[in-house]
Amino acid sequence: MEERSVLKYLIALFVIALDQWTKWLIVKNMEIGESIEIINGFLYITSHRNKGAAWGILQNQMVFFYVITIIVVVAIIYYMQKYAKQNAMLGVALSLMLGGAIGNFIDRLFRKEVVDFIHTYIFGYNFPIFNIADSSLTIGVILLFIYFLFFEEKKQKE
Repeated sequence: MEERSVLKYLIALFVIALDQWTKWLIVKNMEIGESIEIINGFLYITSHRNKGAAWGILQNQMVFFYVITIIVVVAIIYYMQKYAKQNAMLGVALSLMLGGAIGNFIDRLFRKEVVDFIHTYIFGYNFPIFNIADSSLTIGVILLFIYFLFFEEKKQKE
């Protein structure tokens, strides 16, 4: 495996490790529902569990999440191997998505729920509580959109 490919997998492993470590800290040190104020009116660490997906949709559908996550992980690895070798932005986007998908998959597999703890109020909106894996997935998807909107088209014209 070439050096660039290894780096992309190391990014994913870093995301997984950070995600699982922060979740372990929350489970070990906080009661469910307990909250610690970081920035008044904006950012809190709140111990929360989610048996569904974003915004609590599809509660208790673990088999569905197992199947979807396995398909997504295989697809991401395929795209990393086939298309991301020559493009750093695409590689980082896919690496972040891979790490995030696996981070939440580990929770679903071993805890039967996802540990969430980052709690924000954005312009007064009580945003759903999330975690490092969710953040990584979101940033990866945003980078992927940026790549396809601005860089893929330019690449095809050349």
